[in-house]
Amino acid sequence: MRYVKSYTSINASVQPLEAPKEGQFNNTLPSKGNFKVLEVWRNADAVCFDVDSTVCLDEGIDELSKFCGAGKAVAEWTARWYAFNRHCLDMPWLQDLSLFNPSLAEVLDFVAKRPLRISPGIDELVKKMRARNADVYLVSGGFRQMPVASALGIPVDRIFTNQLLFGSFGEFLFDTNEPTSKSGGNATAVQQIKEGELKFEYRSLVMIGDGATDLEACKPGGADLFICYAGVQLRGAVANKASWLVFNFKDLIDCLE
Repeated sequence: MRYVKSYTSINASVQPLEAPKEGQFNNTLPSKGNFKVLEVWRNADAVCFDVDSTVCLDEGIDELSKFCGAGKAVAEWTARWYAFNRHCLDMPWLQDLSLFNPSLAEVLDFVAKRPLRISPGIDELVKKMRARNADVYLVSGGFRQMPVASALGIPVDRIFTNQLLFGSFGEFLFDTNEPTSKSGGNATAVQQIKEGELKFEYRSLVMIGDGATDLEACKPGGADLFICYAGVQLRGAVANKASWLVFNFKDLIDCLE
């Protein structure tokens, strides 16, 4: 599939979620007690970002389903799925897409007409990490056709997201080759980055995201640190287990100084 070369990104003017009341979480200010967290962050030479509700304000597949007129059906299916699978980390994103089977034309039209809504401060943070010679990756269950990487100047070989494939007549096909298309995919992708065939040998790899699959990337052999970004969605179970909880990317930028 050809990628859309022209697009508009919106560096959102919306305000991040307010930080919780003091005492609700004990991991929002690592500088006051957990110096090891700050040390890992300041020495990070690789950072993996989730995309939906982290780098971007929206959930890409949800927005695509709305654009294709299937938003209600997908929302209802998602609610039912979570009701019966509360202990499972991953919702099968391919099942969402099968509810409306987007065509190539619909995806191209969606990307062209729906500008990206980038979270406040993410572009500055990515530039800051790059200036510190840290490699930046996108690791997400979202889909690769969204021009997020291009908007942030992230190379194609540092993207681990799902790929929408289409047949010769523009029909949607399932692609399960990407690690992020499977259960535990984010953790697998991070392990490939850290210990894959290329032997990157990063001394400190950090995962930043909002969901349980991002937290899972911290299992042995994966990320050295998980930072929960709750500027869009606050998921209490994930926030409580994070090494560091932030509501604004500026907090991460300031701690690099």
